[in-house]
Amino acid sequence: MPQPKYRKIAVIGYRSVGKSSLTIQFVEGQFVDSYDPTIENTFNKMVSVNGQDFNLQLVDTAGQVCMLYIALHYSFYFFTSVSLFEVVQVLHDKLLDMVGKIQVPTVLVGNKKDLHMERVIKPEEGKKLADSWGAAFMESSAKENETAVELFKRIILEMERADGNVPSEDKKCAVM
Repeated sequence: MPQPKYRKIAVIGYRSVGKSSLTIQFVEGQFVDSYDPTIENTFNKMVSVNGQDFNLQLVDTAGQVCMLYIALHYSFYFFTSVSLFEVVQVLHDKLLDMVGKIQVPTVLVGNKKDLHMERVIKPEEGKKLADSWGAAFMESSAKENETAVELFKRIILEMERADGNVPSEDKKCAVM
């Protein structure tokens, strides 16, 4: 049996976009409706992707201090409004500057998909931005437990691809 691979993932985004809610939904399987603003939380979870076990350390960064943690190499970005959509572009540029790379494994997440009436960013706009980064794009709703597990598995696949380890399942055609 192969040893689990260790992966550290930074969950990055502006305050109140649902970073903690989605992380807790993934780790604990529950939606936390209200909680104190995050200073920084670290979660650990074992997950299996394509037959390989991964020991994940998830760093749930505080929106106001997320720049301190942006040097981590693997990340999610969250946005929920036009202004936050612009902020996430700046965060991504800063990440690339800090790690000295032109690309890092990234998943851009449009969270709070359940808030249909408040939507201002179209999925096509998120996809277009993610494509320009060479990143994956997904929409999610932590409240409705929609795609929480799939998001974290996707970042693992992106990390594996960056390391040259393309899992066999990733070679197949898939419609999402």
